[in-house]
Amino acid sequence: MNTDQLQRRWRLMLGSDADNLALAPADAALERTLGALYDKQEGRGGLQGSAPNVARWLGDIREYFPASVVQVMQKDAMERLGLEQMLLEPEMLRSVQPDIHLVATLLSLNRLMPGKTRETARQVVRTVVEQLERKLANPLRQAISGSLNRAARNHRPRHNEIDWLRTIRANLRHYQVDYQSIIAERRIGFARKSQSLRDIVLCVDQSGSMAPSVVYASMFAAVLASIKAVSTQVVVFDTAVVDLTPLLADPVDVLFGTQLGGGTDIDRALAYCQGLVTRPQETIFVLISDLYEGGNAAQMLSRAAALVESGVQMIALLALDDNGAPSYDHRHAAHFASLGIPCFACTPDKFPDLMAAAIRKQDMGAWAARNEIALAG
Repeated sequence: MNTDQLQRRWRLMLGSDADNLALAPADAALERTLGALYDKQEGRGGLQGSAPNVARWLGDIREYFPASVVQVMQKDAMERLGLEQMLLEPEMLRSVQPDIHLVATLLSLNRLMPGKTRETARQVVRTVVEQLERKLANPLRQAISGSLNRAARNHRPRHNEIDWLRTIRANLRHYQVDYQSIIAERRIGFARKSQSLRDIVLCVDQSGSMAPSVVYASMFAAVLASIKAVSTQVVVFDTAVVDLTPLLADPVDVLFGTQLGGGTDIDRALAYCQGLVTRPQETIFVLISDLYEGGNAAQMLSRAAALVESGVQMIALLALDDNGAPSYDHRHAAHFASLGIPCFACTPDKFPDLMAAAIRKQDMGAWAARNEIALAG
């Protein structure tokens, strides 16, 4: 980088504090856009809480910066300019670039939204969910399918029961050179199960600090629910407990069934989830929480111990988000670890392999070590 490029970057970075540095005329609009958000001096930049000004500014940052930077600036605008209240207007909402932080903000405003805004908000949330599904849904389905016991076979499978790998291998001799295709004279399928092979319970803390985890957990829960070989239930909680399993057909419905913010009563959530467990030896219970307990902490630890003693495979995810460095209750995490409950944070890209390892009943501590994930406690 030459001297002129360095000077340009410093000028834009320092804003009005660097008036002694020359600014190219072409960069004047870019500086105004940055100054509106980051300049602290009175009378310089600023959006003055005006929805039209903010809408123009949101358009400007999309013009000047790549998507990753736009997302950071929008998040900063939420904190510095009180943009949340403006998002209650559908016209403003359409100007914002959708990302997971925006979804978390919209969910926290869910109960305040007027009717005219709610449908626009759902469209924004759906856009983000569909982006996440394109990236993460297939890896999850493949990981889960590959981990299930498929020893039993049937030779009259329906289309969705065909084991394509074994079927192709069994019919290689029927390869047709002219058509560059295999004629599947013999089809091999997975055994039909009248009962799911594993029961999965996702228990998700919806306190404000867990917002990104709620978004990812809801999307993953909906994908798990689409896999017939497992039974999936999702429960969210703050000081109350809500079972969102009936909404799992659509992750957007799950998300709008949450209510971010408020206190935390993990004990009450565990008490409810204990009632969902009918096959302890085949149940994977994933508690997604920072373990800060606002209810009866002693009773919470006692219930966790009871779940483990009954044979439930329990995992505590301190966060399910892109940061992977959560704030959590170290004392409770240490107690969970002493019960044999692994506690760690997990990024979304690791979650499919995590669930596959849990279904295979692998040592989750060893799995975390292989993936360079630090265990808490």
